[in-house]
Amino acid sequence: MAQKPLLAKYVQITGVVALYWVVSITTVFVNKALLSQQVVNLDAPLFVTWYQCLVSSFICFSMSTMSKMCPSIIPFPEGSPLRYEVFRKILPLSLLFTGMIAFNNLCLKYVGVAFYYIGRSLTTVFNVILSYAVLGQHTSRPSVICCAAIVSGFWLGVDQEKVAGSLSTLGTLFGVLGSLSLSMYSIYMKKVMPFVDNQIWLISYYNNVYSSIIFIPLMLMSNELYEVMNYERLWDLKFWMLMSGGGLCGFSIGYVTALQIKVTSPLTHNISGTAKACAQTVLAAAWLEGGIQRSALWWLSNVVVLGGSAAYTRVRQIEMEKSHEVLKPSKKQDYI
Repeated sequence: MAQKPLLAKYVQITGVVALYWVVSITTVFVNKALLSQQVVNLDAPLFVTWYQCLVSSFICFSMSTMSKMCPSIIPFPEGSPLRYEVFRKILPLSLLFTGMIAFNNLCLKYVGVAFYYIGRSLTTVFNVILSYAVLGQHTSRPSVICCAAIVSGFWLGVDQEKVAGSLSTLGTLFGVLGSLSLSMYSIYMKKVMPFVDNQIWLISYYNNVYSSIIFIPLMLMSNELYEVMNYERLWDLKFWMLMSGGGLCGFSIGYVTALQIKVTSPLTHNISGTAKACAQTVLAAAWLEGGIQRSALWWLSNVVVLGGSAAYTRVRQIEMEKSHEVLKPSKKQDYI
């Protein structure tokens, strides 16, 4: 009898991890289709990203409204992005969020999906650097070694892309900026979370609403609205279905990420994300970009980055466990 609940738990975990993989990989491939000249042929990456924020904002607003009418069926934390105090506290975070998703999509526009993970692989390295620079947190030698492995894998990957003739310097630069923005966003979010009672959904709601506004002057300055207004498929239903699908994917990835962390743990989520990146790279190299020859050193760069990222996750887990043991009161103290 005791095995049934355990089996049900394993089935639930497997289902959630599989859902995360499917949604995450689908999101990358859909965004690549929206941003590529071959499929959509619209040179407006900021507009595509803005529309995805708009879709996510609409979904969050709808859930918030329905939650007030049916809180037991559709639970959603109470909050409004129209409050001045919320705007003042969240706006800096939303600026980083805007930069993060804009740079990520710009990176994906210029590089192939197979190289996308390598292009954005410096997030962990920037986390370590910024944690020391901003928070004063020191990093252990094993963690630094893992970061060095990630950097070496990144440079090897860039070198091999150049050898293959498929390197996009601009795309790689956007990838590095995307990694930096994500690191800054993660650090600043820790300061903002108490303000929203640690409600991830409220952060997502506010960020998408404010980013929808921030993107408007950016699109005007980049002349993207002119590109959109003169787009030959602007009134094509298939185009808007694909755009809406991208927006739905953008919203869904936030949900399944939070769900995977809730059902498993942050450590398992990192391991799952690393394994997913490996599967995503193999799929892209074999299917989407099968015509491009990949050298053994190119594959080695992926192995080094993935291995360094996985090792860093493991090292951090061991360090946290040791820290927890030190802080745990002894049995003798318990009796006092």
